[in-house]
Amino acid sequence: MKTKNITKKELKENLTDIQYHVTQENGTEKPFENPYHDYFEEGIYVDVVSGEALFSSKDKFKSNCGWPSFSKPINKEAIITKADNKLFRTRTEVRSKNANSHLGHVFEDGPKELTGLRYCINSAALRFIAKEDLVKEGYKEYLSIFE
Repeated sequence: MKTKNITKKELKENLTDIQYHVTQENGTEKPFENPYHDYFEEGIYVDVVSGEALFSSKDKFKSNCGWPSFSKPINKEAIITKADNKLFRTRTEVRSKNANSHLGHVFEDGPKELTGLRYCINSAALRFIAKEDLVKEGYKEYLSIFE
Protein backbone atom coordinates (compact mmCIF):
# COMPACT_ATOMS: atom_id res chain seq x y z
CA MET A 1 0.00 0.00 0.00
CA LYS A 2 1.36 3.41 -0.95
CA THR A 3 1.78 5.68 2.07
CA LYS A 4 2.75 9.04 0.62
CA ASN A 5 -0.26 11.35 0.62
CA ILE A 6 -2.64 8.54 1.54
CA THR A 7 -5.78 9.90 3.15
CA LYS A 8 -7.49 8.72 6.31
CA LYS A 9 -10.45 7.77 4.10
CA GLU A 10 -8.21 5.54 1.94
CA LEU A 11 -6.71 3.94 5.05
CA LYS A 12 -10.18 3.23 6.46
CA GLU A 13 -11.15 1.62 3.13
CA ASN A 14 -8.01 -0.56 2.98
CA LEU A 15 -7.60 -1.62 6.62
CA THR A 16 -9.87 -3.58 8.91
CA ASP A 17 -11.32 -1.72 11.89
CA ILE A 18 -8.75 -3.21 14.28
CA GLN A 19 -5.85 -2.54 11.88
CA TYR A 20 -6.93 1.09 11.60
CA HIS A 21 -7.45 1.44 15.36
CA VAL A 22 -4.01 0.01 16.18
CA THR A 23 -1.91 1.67 13.46
CA GLN A 24 -3.63 5.05 13.18
CA GLU A 25 -5.17 5.60 16.63
CA ASN A 26 -2.37 4.05 18.74
CA GLY A 27 -4.67 1.26 19.84
CA THR A 28 -3.94 -2.17 21.25
CA GLU A 29 -5.61 -5.43 20.32
CA LYS A 30 -6.68 -7.95 22.95
CA PRO A 31 -3.90 -10.21 24.22
CA PHE A 32 -4.02 -13.84 23.10
CA GLU A 33 -6.88 -13.01 20.69
CA ASN A 34 -4.75 -12.11 17.69
CA PRO A 35 -3.37 -14.25 14.86
CA TYR A 36 0.39 -13.98 15.41
CA HIS A 37 0.90 -14.20 19.19
CA ASP A 38 1.53 -17.95 19.00
CA TYR A 39 2.48 -18.28 15.33
CA PHE A 40 5.96 -19.56 14.48
CA GLU A 41 6.10 -20.30 10.74
CA GLU A 42 9.19 -19.12 8.85
CA GLY A 43 8.84 -15.75 7.17
CA ILE A 44 8.84 -12.03 7.73
CA TYR A 45 6.37 -9.57 9.18
CA VAL A 46 5.72 -6.33 7.31
CA ASP A 47 3.86 -3.12 8.15
CA VAL A 48 0.21 -3.67 7.22
CA VAL A 49 0.04 -0.07 5.96
CA SER A 50 3.26 0.36 3.93
CA GLY A 51 4.54 -3.18 3.39
CA GLU A 52 7.88 -2.20 4.90
CA ALA A 53 9.75 -5.25 6.28
CA LEU A 54 9.85 -5.03 10.07
CA PHE A 55 10.55 -8.36 11.80
CA SER A 56 11.70 -11.91 11.02
CA SER A 57 10.36 -15.15 12.43
CA LYS A 58 14.01 -15.97 13.24
CA ASP A 59 13.89 -13.25 15.90
CA LYS A 60 10.45 -14.17 17.27
CA PHE A 61 10.15 -15.86 20.65
CA LYS A 62 7.44 -17.13 22.96
CA SER A 63 6.96 -14.49 25.67
CA ASN A 64 3.53 -15.52 26.97
CA CYS A 65 2.46 -11.86 26.96
CA GLY A 66 -0.34 -12.36 24.44
CA TRP A 67 1.21 -10.49 21.53
CA PRO A 68 3.95 -11.38 19.05
CA SER A 69 7.38 -10.75 20.57
CA PHE A 70 10.64 -10.21 18.72
CA SER A 71 14.20 -9.72 19.98
CA LYS A 72 15.07 -7.18 17.26
CA PRO A 73 13.75 -5.61 14.06
CA ILE A 74 14.78 -6.97 10.68
CA ASN A 75 16.37 -3.57 9.99
CA LYS A 76 16.85 -0.95 12.71
CA GLU A 77 16.21 1.76 10.13
CA ALA A 78 12.67 0.43 9.57
CA ILE A 79 11.40 1.50 12.98
CA ILE A 80 11.38 4.56 15.17
CA THR A 81 10.86 4.72 18.92
CA LYS A 82 9.53 7.44 21.17
CA ALA A 83 8.54 7.90 24.79
CA ASP A 84 4.96 6.97 25.61
CA ASN A 85 3.65 8.44 28.88
CA LYS A 86 0.01 7.42 28.46
CA LEU A 87 -0.06 4.82 31.25
CA PHE A 88 1.27 4.62 34.80
CA ARG A 89 4.88 4.57 33.64
CA THR A 90 6.95 5.67 30.69
CA ARG A 91 7.14 3.07 27.96
CA THR A 92 8.95 3.08 24.63
CA GLU A 93 6.56 3.10 21.69
CA VAL A 94 7.58 1.42 18.41
CA ARG A 95 6.39 2.87 15.09
CA SER A 96 7.17 2.03 11.48
CA LYS A 97 9.41 4.64 9.91
CA ASN A 98 7.82 5.05 6.48
CA ALA A 99 4.11 4.88 7.37
CA ASN A 100 4.43 6.06 10.97
CA SER A 101 2.15 3.17 11.99
CA HIS A 102 1.84 2.44 15.70
CA LEU A 103 3.18 -1.10 16.12
CA GLY A 104 3.48 -1.64 19.88
CA HIS A 105 6.19 -1.15 22.50
CA VAL A 106 9.70 -2.36 23.29
CA PHE A 107 10.66 -3.53 26.77
CA GLU A 108 13.99 -4.50 28.35
CA ASP A 109 12.73 -7.84 29.67
CA GLY A 110 13.50 -10.04 26.66
CA PRO A 111 15.78 -13.09 26.68
CA LYS A 112 19.27 -12.04 27.76
CA GLU A 113 20.85 -14.60 25.40
CA LEU A 114 19.30 -12.72 22.47
CA THR A 115 19.24 -8.92 22.83
CA GLY A 116 17.52 -8.52 26.19
CA LEU A 117 14.76 -6.67 24.36
CA ARG A 118 11.13 -7.65 23.77
CA TYR A 119 9.47 -5.90 20.88
CA CYS A 120 5.83 -6.47 21.84
CA ILE A 121 3.94 -5.87 18.60
CA ASN A 122 0.25 -5.90 17.72
CA SER A 123 -0.67 -8.55 15.15
CA ALA A 124 -3.08 -6.02 13.63
CA ALA A 125 -0.12 -3.85 12.61
CA LEU A 126 1.54 -6.73 10.77
CA ARG A 127 1.14 -8.85 7.66
CA PHE A 128 3.01 -12.16 7.60
CA ILE A 129 4.79 -13.26 4.44
CA ALA A 130 5.84 -16.90 4.45
CA LYS A 131 9.40 -17.81 3.47
CA GLU A 132 8.18 -19.58 0.34
CA ASP A 133 6.29 -16.44 -0.78
CA LEU A 134 9.08 -13.89 -0.28
CA VAL A 135 10.12 -13.77 -3.95
CA LYS A 136 6.54 -13.70 -5.24
CA GLU A 137 5.65 -10.89 -2.79
CA GLY A 138 8.71 -8.78 -3.69
CA TYR A 139 10.88 -9.48 -0.64
CA LYS A 140 13.61 -11.59 -2.29
CA GLU A 141 16.38 -9.79 -0.35
CA TYR A 142 15.15 -11.42 2.88
CA LEU A 143 15.53 -15.02 1.67
CA SER A 144 19.11 -15.11 2.96
CA ILE A 145 17.82 -14.86 6.53
CA PHE A 146 16.51 -18.42 6.21
CA GLU A 147 19.52 -20.05 4.54
